[in-house]
Amino acid sequence: MPRLKFAMVCASNNNRSMEAHALLSQHNMQVASFGVGNNVKLPGPSQKQPNVYKFGTPYQDIYNDLLKQNRDLYVKNGLLPMLERNMSVKQAPEKWQDNRCHSAACCCHKLLAGSVISYPLCKFVKFTP
Repeated sequence: MPRLKFAMVCASNNNRSMEAHALLSQHNMQVASFGVGNNVKLPGPSQKQPNVYKFGTPYQDIYNDLLKQNRDLYVKNGLLPMLERNMSVKQAPEKWQDNRCHSAACCCHKLLAGSVISYPLCKFVKFTP
């Protein structure tokens, strides 16, 4: 029987989906993680000043940017430790809408379900020579 492939989905592919991705990977499950937002948004110095990155920006680059901005703030609020975990799991946040085939998708928040089900679990791309 083929192994199931799981997709963990949250808004920015940083916090909840990555925690689930890391945990399931430790148990040798086939898992990937994604975000459904337009951009990767992380807390900034205030609610009105989030840090915004494009999907595909390496976690290392995001980490370095936050480190330069305000190391103490981002250690205190947990962003730098979270990004260290993320870097140990994969290279960069990925967008759900660009995903590959999965057997099941798990949403980390009920408000994301609509975005997830509007894209099929497996997209078929037609290639023309």
